[in-house]
Amino acid sequence: MREPDLQGIVRQRAVNGVVLLAGPTCSGKTELAIELAERFDAEIIGADSRQIYRGMPIGTAAPTSQQRARVAHHLIAILEPQERYSAARFVHDALAAIEAIVARGKGAIVVGGTGFYLRALAGDVALSAAYDERLRARLAREAHIHPPEVLHEWLTVRAPARAAALAPSDRYRIARALEIALAAPDSLRDDILSRRSLRSAALPFVKIALDIEAALLDERIAARVDAMLAAGFVAEAERIGAHAVASDAVGYPQALAFTAGWSTARELRSVLIRATRRYAKRQMTWLRSEPGIRWAKPADVADLIVDALGWRARRRMASRAT
Repeated sequence: MREPDLQGIVRQRAVNGVVLLAGPTCSGKTELAIELAERFDAEIIGADSRQIYRGMPIGTAAPTSQQRARVAHHLIAILEPQERYSAARFVHDALAAIEAIVARGKGAIVVGGTGFYLRALAGDVALSAAYDERLRARLAREAHIHPPEVLHEWLTVRAPARAAALAPSDRYRIARALEIALAAPDSLRDDILSRRSLRSAALPFVKIALDIEAALLDERIAARVDAMLAAGFVAEAERIGAHAVASDAVGYPQALAFTAGWSTARELRSVLIRATRRYAKRQMTWLRSEPGIRWAKPADVADLIVDALGWRARRRMASRAT
């Protein structure tokens, strides 16, 4: 796997820096990023741990084909739902995409709701691809015996910040985080030091989080759930199945429980709304602790980018995404 030429990115400097755009689900990140890309002649890199999978556009609210036709997108629908992905691999792939975008003389906007991906790309957290076969086997046995909530409590003791970013039911990510937290420090040091990031490349960037009123976010979540159900979300969840890596994404376990007869259609709508609101709350909690984050109303993001990075607008924004 070729390492991105980060020094080459810095030397070219066809555009100045990278925008990292974050926010809770339903905050309007996707459409705003597209309008910003059109305005500043940029391309978009997805930073969503579920939009990377194919065949899940409804439940993950992935950019539509029409949206992707407006602006080039990267790291969207690149894996099968059965494949595993990691923050370390995301950073490598995102840096490679940034290198290619800058070589074309365009700006790069990294947008998504997976805060850990954005923090890792910035270089504000140490990553490791460490693999300890015995430790992984032990954690697999623990996961078989105990519910994921028990493992989440264990992770809270060893790595509280990482635990706070994960749902107590997210069995796969909890196990992986525990594997890293429990690994011997000496086995991680060289790997961590070899990791690259925007910060290690001295490439300017700005982290922006969308400031959305809670009441408005609640309304949008309810509207999205209704739209998902009308678009065939339950059938999508059945097609993905319960054993795919991606099937633990918010909404899919609830939809599969419905197909198994554990809830009515009305109850499904309620639990989907509740689960999505909880997810949005976890995202907001994570973003409030994000180093160097700058909060902005959607209408003010373009001006913030100009002030922070000196980008020049190529055209007016068609509308003010919110």
